[in-house]
Amino acid sequence: MDTLRTYMAREIYGATLFVFAAFLSLFSFFDLINELTDLGRGGYRLQHALAFVALTVPSHVYELFPVVVLIGTLYALSHLAANSEYTVMRGSGLAPWRAASTLFRIGIVFAVATLVFGELIAPVSERAAKQLKLSLTSTIVASEFHTGLWVKDDRRFVNVREVQPDTSLSDIRVFEFDDQYRLQSISFAKQGRYLGKNMWRLREIVHTGFTSSGSNVQRLVEMDWNSVLTPDILAVLFVVPERMSAWNLYQYSRHLSENRQRTERYEIAMWKKLVYPLASLVMMALALPFAYIHVRAGGVGVKVFSGIMLGIFFHMMNGLFSHLGLLQNWQPFVSAALPSAVFLGAAALMMWWVERR
Repeated sequence: MDTLRTYMAREIYGATLFVFAAFLSLFSFFDLINELTDLGRGGYRLQHALAFVALTVPSHVYELFPVVVLIGTLYALSHLAANSEYTVMRGSGLAPWRAASTLFRIGIVFAVATLVFGELIAPVSERAAKQLKLSLTSTIVASEFHTGLWVKDDRRFVNVREVQPDTSLSDIRVFEFDDQYRLQSISFAKQGRYLGKNMWRLREIVHTGFTSSGSNVQRLVEMDWNSVLTPDILAVLFVVPERMSAWNLYQYSRHLSENRQRTERYEIAMWKKLVYPLASLVMMALALPFAYIHVRAGGVGVKVFSGIMLGIFFHMMNGLFSHLGLLQNWQPFVSAALPSAVFLGAAALMMWWVERR
């Protein structure tokens, strides 16, 4: 069985790498075309556009993993079936449950690779790509409000006019309230830079304090400011939740929860990040029944086309159930895991059907 597993692994890995190369080339080409419209803005040149596209490749790798694994596995198994090799394997004692176990062992590599790309590589490269483009095009990371970014930090409300590409802050206003939400002070700082350990260094500060006897104004050159805001939290402005790491999503969800704000979108994204690596194993299970369908007739092209359609359908369902979860107030784990559970059920049903034949 070790020989069969090695042979099947070589076929599946080879086919998957080939499909990856094709998909990534296509996606990178379209990304480059899209970036050409921004050439000439500030210092943004062709070499920068190429670097930006290269930095977005890990995000595409992460997103495409289940679809590509499905197509690659389906192609490899269909090719083995068309050449009657899979028939020989079945005759050598490769029962369906053994085949599923073999695919599971092969697929562990894909699951681990998905986890590594999703947690370590893609978030870093995505942020680097955004910062590269923003710094060269002189684009400010804008908030959804005319007055800038608003954040609630315990009993303080923080307004940041601009968030620079290096996550430094400009034009910061901090409104501090007491436990009865009576205004205690207003601080205005021209600039802020993160020092680490939840500490910011503010420069050119005007601090206005309010007491029962009146108000007093202080002007300071610089001041250290402790806040729950960190570059990782501000990274939500650079990277959409679906492309953040699960750890950053957990931290940001906890920050929102502590400040009594809605966390559903970020919790769903966090659970999707945790469940997504298992989607590659589900896709391989879905590809297995195709090896038993019309084995002698071949039909590799039809099966690969079916795999592409199933992969697109899975990708659409993954996004759809996230939105449905937000609209219907489903549990975040249910919204994240339901597409994979549906496809795993479909794989089991298809396997039962081909076995009964």
